[in-house]
Amino acid sequence: MKANKLIGGKLFYLLLASCLGLAVLLLEVPPDWAVRGTAVLTADGQASMAVLVFAVVLWMTEGLPFHITGLFSMLLLTLLRVDSFKEIVMVGFGNHIIIFFIGILILSSFITASGLGRRISVFLLSKTGNRTAFIVLGFLFVGAILSMWITNMAVAAMLMPLGRSILQEEGARPLESRFGKALMISAAWGPIIGGIASPAGAGPNPLAVGFMKEMAGVDISFLDWMTYGVPAALLLVLPAWGILMLCFRPEMKTLKKSRHELEEEYRALPPMGREEILTLAVFILTVFLWLTIPWWERWLGISIPISLPVLFTACLFFFPRMSRIRWPEIEKEVSWNGILLVVSGISLGMMLYRTGAANWLSVVTLSGIQGLHPLLQVLAVVLIVSLLKIAFSSNTVTATIIIPIMIALAGNLNIEVVSITLPAALTSSLAFILVTSSPTNVIPYSAGYFRIKDMALAGLAMTAVGAVILSVSMYVIGRFTGLY
Repeated sequence: MKANKLIGGKLFYLLLASCLGLAVLLLEVPPDWAVRGTAVLTADGQASMAVLVFAVVLWMTEGLPFHITGLFSMLLLTLLRVDSFKEIVMVGFGNHIIIFFIGILILSSFITASGLGRRISVFLLSKTGNRTAFIVLGFLFVGAILSMWITNMAVAAMLMPLGRSILQEEGARPLESRFGKALMISAAWGPIIGGIASPAGAGPNPLAVGFMKEMAGVDISFLDWMTYGVPAALLLVLPAWGILMLCFRPEMKTLKKSRHELEEEYRALPPMGREEILTLAVFILTVFLWLTIPWWERWLGISIPISLPVLFTACLFFFPRMSRIRWPEIEKEVSWNGILLVVSGISLGMMLYRTGAANWLSVVTLSGIQGLHPLLQVLAVVLIVSLLKIAFSSNTVTATIIIPIMIALAGNLNIEVVSITLPAALTSSLAFILVTSSPTNVIPYSAGYFRIKDMALAGLAMTAVGAVILSVSMYVIGRFTGLY
């Protein structure tokens, strides 16, 4: 009975998406609405918007799996003659950002499979001590630091089992323990916060880098992104801790284990094995190559996108006499549906931009921020994207829709593309409110220690505080770099 009701619901959402998409496609747009200054809504642009509406409804309702919706949208774009199927596929599957995403997922999988991730987690506890409030802070801080370099989903997968074992040892009751709620939400929020610090941290980041390069010719280097992302991430950690302590003050001040016992547990770990040492070495090499891309470009005389270093280091694992972990083990850990969602998202976003639909949407919906002070422009963008994230059920989906519109808006307002597009990209990853907005949230939620409403209530406060911190951080750094 429940299965039939679920299927019926999905069919209804599919029908609703189709009807709304068709309505947009057939809508007679008045001439004074179709032409807004330099923005013109063409027939191809209207068709792209119709496909976008179809996709958004299914993404919001999960009528189809996210990646299937994306792939089907590519088919619809072709049938509506927005562009040739070959070109639509090329702008998605032919984008180097896909290689970057695959490389990051392989690196993350090796960190988990080698045991390096667990070692880092146990080391965390040996340093935070047995005070519950500091353990929550430790989860936030370590989650943020790790997810600067590997996907936030992988970091959440490392922290969740450690947090669950602590709670089980303490006898914390699921859904009742305030410590359990704070600790498990911190296992999501820490990685989410750190995910904005570098292009490697979260799915929307490489999407934004790719869109800015393809649509506006703006090349954002790894260091360029970190100049804005790292300070913003670090500034968000303590407010996140304060909100969690305010909402879920732990019912116990200390763990049953003493600080000495926790330190002994870390010292009792066996020495780092060959796989851990290799993974750590490859990880350090990857970060080094990312940070030194400008030097390598000058020395080699070639352009080096951010995908190239991680492609090289990911391949190193499989060279003879390197890792004993084989591809079939890693392949199972790679999120292929996430890759398909990014691919189809790039295709849909590029078609929105090329047909002029993104330009038209930016003028109709966001041109009002033109007269605002740059700080208020950034704050408006951050708040708008934060609100839209409540509707869209995926960080990647949010970036797919928002980033092309922001790039077009920057062109219309005659301002630096990065000045509003980067804040929008950073905000796309800050999924503090809804569990469904990111797999990073789903992993700690699956442990069963907090309800959806627990995260939502704390997340509303964190979103409001985070919007102000992110906006001020972007503006202040931008003043020093000449962006504003």
